[in-house]
Amino acid sequence: MGQPGFFDLDQRHTSLNKMGDPLIMLKKKIPWEVFRPIVANVHDKPRKSNAGRKPLDPVLMFKVLILQSLYNVSDEQIEYQIRDRLSFMRFLDLSLEDPVPDARTVWSYRQLLTDQGLLEPLFEQFNRSLIDQGYQAKKGQIIDASIVPVPKQRNTRTENAAIKADHTPEGWDDKPAMKRQKDTNARWTKKHNQRHYGYKNHISVDRKHKLIRHFVVSDAAVHDSQMIDPVLDQHNTGAEVWADSAYRSEEIEQWLKAGRYKSQVHHKGKRGKALSEAKQKVNQARSKVRARVEHVFGYQENSMGGKFIRTIGINRARTKIALMNLTYNMMRFLLLERRTIGIIAA
Repeated sequence: MGQPGFFDLDQRHTSLNKMGDPLIMLKKKIPWEVFRPIVANVHDKPRKSNAGRKPLDPVLMFKVLILQSLYNVSDEQIEYQIRDRLSFMRFLDLSLEDPVPDARTVWSYRQLLTDQGLLEPLFEQFNRSLIDQGYQAKKGQIIDASIVPVPKQRNTRTENAAIKADHTPEGWDDKPAMKRQKDTNARWTKKHNQRHYGYKNHISVDRKHKLIRHFVVSDAAVHDSQMIDPVLDQHNTGAEVWADSAYRSEEIEQWLKAGRYKSQVHHKGKRGKALSEAKQKVNQARSKVRARVEHVFGYQENSMGGKFIRTIGINRARTKIALMNLTYNMMRFLLLERRTIGIIAA
């Protein structure tokens, strides 16, 4: 059997279109070139020789990371899927003859973005693009946090005590290979009587469009309320702030008031004293709005392959979570655009 020619591939692409390839809109509607000024110089360091393959296009590699985040697959799996799936190749503008980034190249590129602190600028660049296209943060904001689990560490109690005290456990410096595999930044936390290990993704979502406007990453042990200041979006046109009762305290209420925000934070009962019926009704009304932020985490969990990440250290976790949030915003933008087109057509 001969190799597929141009018309064979064209017919396959046509078939993919009819079946509803979700990557077509992602490729066409996202302004990928706006990211080039940020990633253009990511490979800029003197090459020791001209031997070997030149670095792949940085925007193409960025698209690979978005694709990887959309399906939450490993570096090895994204390499395999790009080689195996025509839809992935078309999204990346790769022909059958073009070189495909291997797993090591994907890891190295992501590490370069991490080392150079480029994920937050990339996230903010897309936020600016959203505003340029009419999706300004409006009608107030909703804040919440979600646990992002990572592989559990098998440490002794003595080692865990040293880690919590920000010390290197005894003997680890003598075993550098083992030490590199140890995550000393992730922490345990308890939620709904279940223990979780990893990090937290703190986000602010605008009520109008349900887009993530700000995010902060911490270890899982950090209380949600501690991150209200850095995660709050100061550019939302609405003053209202919704949050669950974990963010309720007299200090936070005063802080919001001083910042001219209107608190819609859930009321919290006191020990031995249940909430009044009036406050319960207030909470019920606020829950209808606050639920929108749960939809964000639900999408990441159910439509993006889950939130579990295989990384070591908070810097790499921050990169993965930033990509997760950015990918969510891209997919949310596509949905908003489809709705707009539907309204215009009607």
